[in-house]
Formats: sequence, C-alpha cells, structure tokens
Amino acid sequence: MKVKTNTSTNNINQKIKIRMKSKLIIIIALFSISISQAQLKKWTLQECVEYAVENNLSVAQFELDFENAKIDKSDALGALLPNLTGDATISEDLGLSFNPTTQEPINSQLTFTGNVNSSATLFNGLRNYRRINRAKLNAISNQYRLEDLKDDIRVNVAQSYLDVLSNKEQLKVSQAQYAVTEQDMKRTKELVESGVVPRGDLLEIEATAATQEQQIVNNEALVTISKITLAQLLQITDYENFDIADDTYEIPPSDILSNSAKSIFAKALEFRNDIKLAETNIELAEEDVKISKGAYYPTLSTFINYNSRFSDQNLVSVEDPSVIPFIDQLYLFDGLRYGFRLDVPFFNGWNTRNSVKRAKIDLERARLSMEQTKLELETSINQAYVDVNTTLKSYEAAEKTLEARRTAYQYSKDRFEVGLMNSFEFSQAQARLDNAEAEVIRTKYNHIFRLKILEFFYGIPISLN
Repeated sequence: MKVKTNTSTNNINQKIKIRMKSKLIIIIALFSISISQAQLKKWTLQECVEYAVENNLSVAQFELDFENAKIDKSDALGALLPNLTGDATISEDLGLSFNPTTQEPINSQLTFTGNVNSSATLFNGLRNYRRINRAKLNAISNQYRLEDLKDDIRVNVAQSYLDVLSNKEQLKVSQAQYAVTEQDMKRTKELVESGVVPRGDLLEIEATAATQEQQIVNNEALVTISKITLAQLLQITDYENFDIADDTYEIPPSDILSNSAKSIFAKALEFRNDIKLAETNIELAEEDVKISKGAYYPTLSTFINYNSRFSDQNLVSVEDPSVIPFIDQLYLFDGLRYGFRLDVPFFNGWNTRNSVKRAKIDLERARLSMEQTKLELETSINQAYVDVNTTLKSYEAAEKTLEARRTAYQYSKDRFEVGLMNSFEFSQAQARLDNAEAEVIRTKYNHIFRLKILEFFYGIPISLN
C-alpha cells in the first residue's frame, strides 16, 4: 500500500508540473507576442508629432514656466488683500524692571504680551492692480511661448520623418539596382565562358556590383542615423526597435501657390504664435512702465492692532495679594489701535525716475523685437515660397532626366548584350541612371517638405495625407 501511495503521489506531482509548464509556456508565448507587436510598431507622421509634443523635455520645462506664471498671478491678487499677523512673547525679568501695566518699579516678574496686527494698502499709484494685469499678460506670454516651441518641434519632426522616408526609398532603389546588376553579371559570366565577350567586361560589371553594394551599406547607415535622429526628437531611446510606416508618398495636391507670398504673410500675422508672443511682450513692457510710474504717487494704507498683556505682579488688591488670573488680565489690560498711514515719496536718489527710464527702454526694445520678428517671418515666407517653386521645377527636371536616362540605359543594355558596347561604357550608363533615380527621390521629398512648410505658414497643419 505504501508503494502504491508513493506512485500515486508521484503521478499527481508530474501532472501538476506538466500543467505548470504548460501555463508557463503560454505566458511566455503571450509575452513574446506582445513584445514582438510592440517592436513592430510603425510610427506615422501624426503619431510622431503628437508624441514629440507631449514628451519633449523643452516642452516640459516651458510648461513649468507657465505654471510659475500662474503663481505670479496669485501673488498679484494676494497683494490686494489685507494681511493678518500675530505674535506672543513670554519672559521673566530679574532685577529692576517695570510692570508693563502699572509702570511701577519691581525686582522680578513674569510677563506675557500678545498682539494681532492687520494692514492693507488702499492706494499705491495703482501698482497692485497693474501687477495683476501684468501677471495675466505674463501667463498669456508663456502660453504663446510654449505653443511657438511646439510649432518648431512639429517642423523638426516633419523634416526628420521625411529624411527617414527619403533614405529608405534610396535604399530600396539601390537594392533593386544591385539585383539588376546581379542578373547582368550572371549573364555576362555566361557570355565570357562561351567566349562571346572578353573577361574584362565581367570584371567591370563586378566592380559596378561592388560599388552598388557599398552604396547599399551607406544607405543602410543613412536610414539608421535618420531614424536615431527622429527617435531622439521623440525622446525614445530604444533605437533598435523604432521605425516608421513604410509608406511611399507622392507629392500631395496643393493650391497654396495660388496665394501670393504677401497674402500668406498677412494670414500668418493673424495666428502665428511668435507674432502673438512679440505682441504680448509689448503689452508686458507697457505695464512695466505704468508700474514704475506708480512709484511717483503717495501710498495710503490702513492698519489695526489688538494687544493684551499679563504680569505676575498684578495683584487683586492690597487686602488680597493673589495674582489676577491670566484670562482676566487679558480682558482687563487689552487695547485696540487703528489708523491710516500716508507715505509721500519726495526724493529717493532718482531710483523711481531711473526705473521709469529703464522700463521705457525695455518697451522700445520689445517694439523693435516685434518688428524684427515680423521681418524674419516675412523673409522665411518669401524664402519658402521661392523654395516651393524651385524644388518643384527641380523635381520635374529630375523626372525628365530620369526618363531620358532609363531610355539611354535600355539602349546601352541592348547594345552591350549584342557586343556593340563594352562593359565600361555600359557601367557608366548604369551609374548615370542610378544618379538620376537618386536625384528624383531627393528632389521629391525636398519639395514635399518645402510645400508643407509653406502650408504651415498659412495655418494648415503638417500632414502627409
């Protein structure tokens, strides 16, 4: 019976182990599937832009500045409210001292004093109200500053994204070219073995294949570097598993060129965050001038003070030499003091006058900065407008060149196959075709980027759709 029990127990343990292993295998498989799905994620341009805006470190820092501006607004509002403070002192005097209540000389006493104070500024040249307006403007300024940074991030992400697309397409073209060269090399090898063409032709094609292999390696490196650059903009450190959607984009239709550069500039002045930021900075400088001028005016404030005291020398009477109770003394010897205070600034070493002068200089600087921002925006729009026209013409010219190179290559290939062209001349024709295809890809994505930048100046969000 004992042997049977052990055998039965062993069977149960084996079944439990098998079930546990099965569950473990399922868990590992599910985990592996989830990891592979995460690794296979392909980022679209919209996803990249949104993720970069949400996770960029500079944006996080600017958001902290925005929160700090909100606190400044709370400080400005708090300056309008009365303050309330209190203090209490307990002490023991040894030697000659005076009773704080009767002012009689005594040798020793235990005293307690307490005060409650409150004051409020009634008028100070409207500086407190000006500071509230300034705090509101500063919060708006920080918001525009934050949005302007996000705009820059969107442009940078779009450019990096298109760089990855361009490099990937270049890689595909170089790989396809190498595949064609491999076929030519195989065919030439057969012709050499049959004695139709000299061995030098085969060596020339092999050299061309080696050059194309090198170009593939270079293009792979460019793809990797451009993906790392884009990942860094997104604050992603897992470069190995980062990739974008393998889509091929053609030049999207757009009627942006139906608008003149001047009209695009006029439209940009209405919504651009850098323009709004410059305008708000002028308003801030104007408020600073008003605040500094407020120091010329008198300051009127009000105050109220409640105080009380206790001393162990305050006795009930001569007949009853006991100390008046603590609470009773606080009621008996309390007092109230209130009034108004007027401070008139007659002369303070020209500090107020110099502060006003500095504020006016800052105001003029803000106005000049506004004009500079407008000038830079207009220059950028004019440049973008010219770039769109130029890159479009370059792309169209590159396409015509590619079509001519393809025809020339096919002609050279036909002549090479019948022995009317040597391998060197044929490799030159292929190299010219390769360069033409690369130029088409470069000019296409360059035009797409310039087009999107010009549309962005017009208020159209960056998108490849």
